[in-house]
Amino acid sequence: MKTYRPRDRRKERLDRGLKVRTEGIYALSSWKEISYLLAPRLMLILGLLVMPLFMPNLYWQRVICIMGILGLLALAFDFLANYVGLICLGGAFFIGIGGYIAGILNSAFGLPIVVTIPAATLGGAVLSTVLLSPCFPLRGIYFAIITLMYPLAVSRIIEALDIFGGTEGMPGLDTLPNIWSALYSIIPVLLFSLFALRRLVTEDLGLVFRGVKDNDQAVKASGISITRYKAYGTFIAAAIGCFAGAYLVHLYGWAGISLFALDFSILPIAASVIGGMGTLVGPVLGAFILTPLTELLRAFGTLRIVLYSLLLAGFIVFKPEGLMTYAQRKYHQFEHWVEV
Repeated sequence: MKTYRPRDRRKERLDRGLKVRTEGIYALSSWKEISYLLAPRLMLILGLLVMPLFMPNLYWQRVICIMGILGLLALAFDFLANYVGLICLGGAFFIGIGGYIAGILNSAFGLPIVVTIPAATLGGAVLSTVLLSPCFPLRGIYFAIITLMYPLAVSRIIEALDIFGGTEGMPGLDTLPNIWSALYSIIPVLLFSLFALRRLVTEDLGLVFRGVKDNDQAVKASGISITRYKAYGTFIAAAIGCFAGAYLVHLYGWAGISLFALDFSILPIAASVIGGMGTLVGPVLGAFILTPLTELLRAFGTLRIVLYSLLLAGFIVFKPEGLMTYAQRKYHQFEHWVEV
């Protein structure tokens, strides 16, 4: 039998036989192919819905709620950065705006949670879009730096003017009835946001978003207002972030300037790097990996920052595409050795 040395062979990558006509339309001929497409989606949905049932105690069930919040922020960041072309580091700004609007409506006007969260989501999205609109002509690192300054500036204004409770915040807000209502309000919203955005980016509006990202001058030459579509994209991402902020204050019953902490701007980026940018579901996966890791490393104190840095450096060097892109490639294709 003839044997081949490694230099006599190379790996060849082949599709598994499912022919893709477009990004969202498939040629299916059997239930096997249908299950091939539905299996990952069903695993994601069922996995998130049953995960709380296997948590050992209330603490880890509360961690799942935080995972959902960071998942929403990572999803909003990935959508803006990779489909609209706006690298927004203002995740903390969205959280703070949504949280403070919900807190004010609840504490000052006595509105119930079923009103404050939707009102904070829509009102916060409108306010965030208006405040960020002067930055729409900027792109790349310039837009990123400006959006990073927004939460810092707002938190300092609240502290200096001693408004909205100042450094003490607004305690005594209404909380969600129980942990189960908290869990099964954030998880469905996360799933809905994920699949809605996946659908949106394949529609005509999503094609315009991608055009603005890839060549905004060509889109402008076509008579389309790029400022308007940047505003649309920002509104969508801000609504997701503001919902997370409103949910957070009613989860803990308190709103304060810690809502503008940089963790809410930096952790979504780290989750996107780990999960895979541009996939939408990848950043959510990254958030569900990073959040429990944060809790497990609390015993190391500030040393956990070093561990985060090593983890991110490892992904950037060895797996820059992220876990989800790698998993998708392995799922849709297989490799085998062929003779050179």
